[in-house]
Amino acid sequence: MITKQGALTKIFGDPQEKTIKRLQKRVVQINQLTGAYQKLSDEDLRARTDLFKKRLAKKNETLETLLPDAFAAVREAAGRVLGMRHFDVQLIGGMVLHEGSVAEMKTGEGKTLVATLPVYLNALEEKGVHVVTVNDYLAQRDAGWMGEVYHFLGLSVGVIINEASFLFDPDYDNPNHTDPRMRKLRPATRKEAYEADVTYGTNNEFGFDYLRDNMVNEVDLLRQRDLHFAIVDEVDSILIDEARTPLIISAPAAENPESYLQFAKVAAKLTADDYTLDEKRKMVALTDDGVEKVEKMLGVKNLYSPEYIRSVYHLDQALRAQTLFKRDKDYVVTKDGEVIIVDEFTGRLMMGRRYSEGLHQAIEAKENVPVQQESMTLATISFQNYFRLYKKLSGMTGTAYTEAEEFQQIYSLDVVQIPSNRPIAREDREDLIFKTEKAKLKAVADVISEYHAQGRPVLVGSASIAKNELIAQWLDKAGIPYEILNAKNNEREAAIIEKAGEKGSVTLATNIAGRGTDIKLGEGVKELGGLVVIGSERHESRRIDNQLRGRGGRQGDPGLTQFYVSTEDDLMRIFQGERISALLGRIGFDDSMPIQHKAISKTLEAAQKRVEGYNFDIRKNVVQYDNVINRHRRVVYTIRRKILEGKNIKSEVERLLDSKINELTRLPAKNNPNFAEEFTGFFPLADKKITAIGAEKRDKPRTDMAKKAVYDFYAKKEAELSSDVMRKVEREVYLQVLDTLWMQHLENMQHLREGIHWRSVGQRDPLVEYRSESQKLFDSLQSTLRDEVLRVVTHVTASDAVARRAEDYETELTRLAENAVEKGVNEITAGDSGHDDDFVVKKADDAQRKKKVARKKKKTQRQNRKSGRK
Repeated sequence: MITKQGALTKIFGDPQEKTIKRLQKRVVQINQLTGAYQKLSDEDLRARTDLFKKRLAKKNETLETLLPDAFAAVREAAGRVLGMRHFDVQLIGGMVLHEGSVAEMKTGEGKTLVATLPVYLNALEEKGVHVVTVNDYLAQRDAGWMGEVYHFLGLSVGVIINEASFLFDPDYDNPNHTDPRMRKLRPATRKEAYEADVTYGTNNEFGFDYLRDNMVNEVDLLRQRDLHFAIVDEVDSILIDEARTPLIISAPAAENPESYLQFAKVAAKLTADDYTLDEKRKMVALTDDGVEKVEKMLGVKNLYSPEYIRSVYHLDQALRAQTLFKRDKDYVVTKDGEVIIVDEFTGRLMMGRRYSEGLHQAIEAKENVPVQQESMTLATISFQNYFRLYKKLSGMTGTAYTEAEEFQQIYSLDVVQIPSNRPIAREDREDLIFKTEKAKLKAVADVISEYHAQGRPVLVGSASIAKNELIAQWLDKAGIPYEILNAKNNEREAAIIEKAGEKGSVTLATNIAGRGTDIKLGEGVKELGGLVVIGSERHESRRIDNQLRGRGGRQGDPGLTQFYVSTEDDLMRIFQGERISALLGRIGFDDSMPIQHKAISKTLEAAQKRVEGYNFDIRKNVVQYDNVINRHRRVVYTIRRKILEGKNIKSEVERLLDSKINELTRLPAKNNPNFAEEFTGFFPLADKKITAIGAEKRDKPRTDMAKKAVYDFYAKKEAELSSDVMRKVEREVYLQVLDTLWMQHLENMQHLREGIHWRSVGQRDPLVEYRSESQKLFDSLQSTLRDEVLRVVTHVTASDAVARRAEDYETELTRLAENAVEKGVNEITAGDSGHDDDFVVKKADDAQRKKKVARKKKKTQRQNRKSGRK
């Protein structure tokens, strides 16, 4: 039977094939240039960069016309410097990236090297190219590794990671790194890293830096240039998996931690009969019995009466923390008593990220560690809207085609599947399904023993740290040596995972620990059948499973992959696990006997598809709601940047004047008894003049008369202060008012978002309602902004202006954001070390405490200097 898609392909041809054929013609052009570039000396090859830049300056030259030459130059440079020459399929991948699409390349096909082609070509425009990776280790490794090629061709390379920045410098040696590729990274300021031709970094850091740039109070603190071109490595992980949670920068808000501690104790006393749990949707609600129990514990008559509204909020969060969030799966607790979120897709620790709406505090109370203050949002953006700010965006990954629809819908990115350099020789076996978790783990340990005895290397992938520990216990019993990776120290782990292909090695890893790292087979392993990859459970997303499979069988190597599943696994349990378990029981299956059946594997895939669909809806929801605030954000951030850069905003003030005059003169004084009073409040003109304006009965002459009088008054004010001082006053007042109102607006929008779903009860679409309500909020922000700005600038005196001459844009927002925006911009910071020692239960040492005290002291001195105190 021919499907609709098949019929369309038959008529119009396969679009994928067409794209590859078109690009193959350009590969021929590049290959024809190989001989000419091989003859060039190192100096001549390096000089090509300046030559290309001069060619670009000419009228009829574009990046497209330069592409064959630029790609040939990079290919030759990589061959000389790294001993790695791009394959033809890698050239195709590079062209796909340059055209602003997603290149799907099988794992092990050399995506890191592919990126050098479009990065070099686009960096010739001197507008900056960002290469976005999933973690700090990969950002540093790739920049240090590929930095040699860029440096050879005369381009500078910067790196931004959590709390540190670097520049590639071949003469520098950093002894803190074991990986030789990272030793050439010299610490630098954030600004220097962004000024480089190519900047490597993580998605979080690029996004947070954008937000920080929109909270600074002086141009000198700006980090980023205009967002020109970004290549996103592991694009599915960054633009899809992580896109459910927006980036938020917040400051502490006053909130008593006692409430969290009290409700953590209450939630701990509740039993499973007191609430209903929906793990699929991550929701929990009290039953009637549960409500009665809580009311007794708190000594209140009606928990849901208006005076206890805050208690309900605390109880909800305490209940979620108690039932839905598990230690060592969703979060970990460091020895300093800090709760750190674990990324569910990569198993990585998300340093600096906190759950919002008081959930993080509720978890801290549950774990009995110090409860930090609740936060107030200063700036926020979703990954979707951040990456859409780039003029051109592209990405690469091993698994993107299943999400092609989402890439197209949200980012307008096409997915192109790049052919592999060598055919895949890996054997992917059917899943083995067990009745119980215990039987499954025993079987995993047994099969590891079997392969270990043969000398074959084994990589075991788990979805959580806790699952890893369980498998480790079974291996300890069997006396098998192993390495365990829990995504705490990326650099050390990458070194271990590189050796995971050695004879007899056993490596236990959380999801994608070592993502982006090549597992090369040791001597004699190929003859034994290659690397064995075992999945200890299925992940919610098929792509994550495929990523794990892709650890083995790279570049045509042999290999074997198999998933071990039990009916007690989360995915099976939530989706029909009990039914399958009962079926196995009826058939008479022993606990330790696995079943291998296509029907059950299909049920699992169907469950995964349902979860993926559900997650897609969540992400779509995030985008739809963030799109609303994004329009507001663009307006506010554009005017804010204009003010920071000291541009003339007189036209903006004149727009505000016209708008207010039109509003005040809508009715004559006869119909508005408060006309004179209202007019004077904004424009202190002579009483006679205001009376004459109010007495005019015709609308247009009345408005024109008011405009002339106000503009004359404003011109006199400007002459009195000087136009230079007047412009400074306008900028400072506008920014003060804008920042305060924007913070309030973000809070109002958050409250609106939290309660808007109740409108669906009245048969109204919550999104439509959110759009109309948020527009009212933004209109209110704009009118308040207009009134506050005009009230100050029309009443400012010469003595006020003298006091303001310094033009220091210190606002409530910039004061609260000071810590977030100033660190490392114009100074070199040390960065974040590995977190191996963070999970040993012991007291923090004195050195750590002393460091914290010194840091606080420095901050106080800086603040005192700013405010002129001693």
